[in-house]
Amino acid sequence: MSAVAYADIAKNVNGLFGRDFFHGTPTAVDVKTVAPNGVEFTAKAKTSAKTAGLDTSVDAKFSDKATGLTINQTVSNSSNLSTKVELANLAPGLKVDLTTGFTPSTYPQGVKLNLNFVQPVFIAKGFFDLSKNTTFVGDVAFTKNAYTLGAQVGYDVNNGTLTKYGTGLGYTTNGFSLATSLEGSSVVASIYQKASPTLEVGAKTVYNLTSRASSAQFATKYDLDATSSVKAKIADNGVLDLGYKQEIKPNVTLGLGASLNALKLEEPVHKFGWSLSFSV
Repeated sequence: MSAVAYADIAKNVNGLFGRDFFHGTPTAVDVKTVAPNGVEFTAKAKTSAKTAGLDTSVDAKFSDKATGLTINQTVSNSSNLSTKVELANLAPGLKVDLTTGFTPSTYPQGVKLNLNFVQPVFIAKGFFDLSKNTTFVGDVAFTKNAYTLGAQVGYDVNNGTLTKYGTGLGYTTNGFSLATSLEGSSVVASIYQKASPTLEVGAKTVYNLTSRASSAQFATKYDLDATSSVKAKIADNGVLDLGYKQEIKPNVTLGLGASLNALKLEEPVHKFGWSLSFSV
């Protein structure tokens, strides 16, 4: 088994719980194209739940595999301009990327440096906020056979204090995985299984050591056929999320989603959304 990053110790169950639920955005459309010179363009538009308006962005990505250079340029209708420069061949296993964001009327904001060092048995990452010069977040994970053990720490340079900490242990083999982690004062445990070629199931529970409160969620995904799937997850607070994904035709995908509160069926707290993706 190849090395696994700290953030991916519970990758299978996190994907089952997090992807392909479309209720978070009432309407979303994205179009991906590739120019003859290899530059990838992605245009996105979605309705904003906060402003009741439309958020749009255009992303251009250029990659040079020979040198390991990748440049991402993103501009949005809120006048935010984001640039990401990635270098992957500085040293064996080392990838560096620098990300900055700014508007035309301000100085650069959110300048961040990310380091990613991958070796056969471990992956180490470091995240530095260069604009504030106060924050560092790093993690490392070691993989042996089916087991992965990792730790994460966040440090405030100016105040000399820890801002976050965590440790995790995972076991993955043949479509089955177990993971547990300590994130601050919360203990998270999860289980995932690909029960059949078409059915995936998972469960996650969180226990807060300080408040002694706990929560649990269950999720499943079923592939109706090669082009469509349905997903569902339910939490112990009564919220039921549903998702349906259909490949209408090659390179055109439709997503439908709903979030229903089973304890408040008569109240206007339910959410619905849809997404349409084109790839040319």
